Parts: sequence; structure tokens; C-alpha cells
Amino acid sequence: MLLPGAGLPAGSAYRDLLAALGEGISPVLVDLELFADEVPPPGYCLDLEVAAVAAAADAAGFDGFHLVGFSAGGAVALAFAAHAPARVRSLALIEPAWAGNEGLAAEEQALWAAFSRAMALPVEDRMAEFRRLHMPPGVPPPPAGPAPAAAWAARRPRGLPTLIAAFARQRLDLDALRSLAGPTLVVVGSRSNPDYFAREAGRLVDVLPDWEVELFAERHHFDPPHQAEAERVARSLHRLWARGPHGW
Repeated sequence: MLLPGAGLPAGSAYRDLLAALGEGISPVLVDLELFADEVPPPGYCLDLEVAAVAAAADAAGFDGFHLVGFSAGGAVALAFAAHAPARVRSLALIEPAWAGNEGLAAEEQALWAAFSRAMALPVEDRMAEFRRLHMPPGVPPPPAGPAPAAAWAARRPRGLPTLIAAFARQRLDLDALRSLAGPTLVVVGSRSNPDYFAREAGRLVDVLPDWEVELFAERHHFDPPHQAEAERVARSLHRLWARGPHGW
């Protein structure tokens, strides 16, 4: 099961990766409930996303499955793994947007405060600051490029404040994560903000029982590994899935 970030729907986000993965898998793409309608659901929290993943897995007839998530989708994947660890055969987290609120370093706390301030800005300034904060200090983000014409594109900047607020309220059950039987792969781009992703990966590997971190040189959150180097990520996923307690 593959969960996208806040930037693109799952079909677009994972198109190249699915092609690289080839035949022999039964992919289920689960878009974020946050962007299902014009405005975020009332009382939005990650529990709504977890329930949507469970419903999609049930509809597909999956009891156990491999779970892949990028950015916000990585946060949802973590929340699901903590909710139902017995169902997760392996966990692949590509620059997850959130990994719990416990044990945050001072740099992470400052960054989350900056994200919250960014969400109060006008939309055009909000997105520029959001992109800047994902890069290392002093490194400007790449040009955003033309805005997509699709209707879903307008929902992204409106939904981000709701997402950031939901992360601040959410509790991640670390004890449940420690019970994961399957392996975890954490993918990080070397040009993403280290106060965000590298520190986050470090906290995760202190919790997850069977883990591996893979660094992608020259990649960052807006040039993510699963899109820029789909073949390499596909090979990494195949290795991860083969290591799981049930294989593929």
C-alpha cells in the first residue's frame, strides 16, 4: 500500500515507482483524506487517515501488507504501524513529515514553531516559506514551477495548516512501534533540512527494532528519491520486502 505526500495524488506521485517495481505486486494507492474534499474534514486528525488505510486494506482483502509512505503519507504510515503493527509486513518511510512529538531536539522544536508561523501567512507566502523550511539553512528551495491546473491543487495550501496542527496534537505509540515484526527502511535526501529529516530518522531508529537508513545524495523533499531515482528505490523496496517475515 502506497500513501502520498501533500503535493500530489498517489497516482501521480508513484507513477514512475510503480513502473519500476514491475509485475508481481498488487499495489493499492491511498490518497489522503485531508484533501478528499474542498475543505479538510471537521475535527481532522491522523486517526481519520489510519481508518482510511485500514478500510482500503480490508477492501483489497489484505490482512498483512507492505506499507510505503512519503512525507505526510509517511506520517500516516507510522501512525498506522503504531495502530496495527501486526498488519505491517514492512514499513518504508520516505522523508516522513512527522515521527511523533517525543524526544524532539531543540532544533526540531524550533523548526516546528517555524512551520506553525508559516501556516499563518497568506497562501502565496505560506507555500514559499513551507518550501524554504524543508531545505538546509541558507539553501534556497528550487523554483516551484507553474501551479497545476487540476482542481486538487488548490486544496493543498488550504489543507497544510490543518495537517501541521494535527501533527502537534497527535501521539505516536512508540511501544507499539517497538513490537513491529517486519523491517523498516527510512529514506532521506542529503539536501533536505537535516534539522528535520536526519534528526527524525535518528529518533526512529532508536525505536524501530529492525531498520535501515538509506541516504540519497543530492535529493531533497521537492526532488524526492521515489520520483527522481525510481529504479533505485524500487530495488531497495524489493530487498526490504524480501527481508520481511512473510517475504512478498
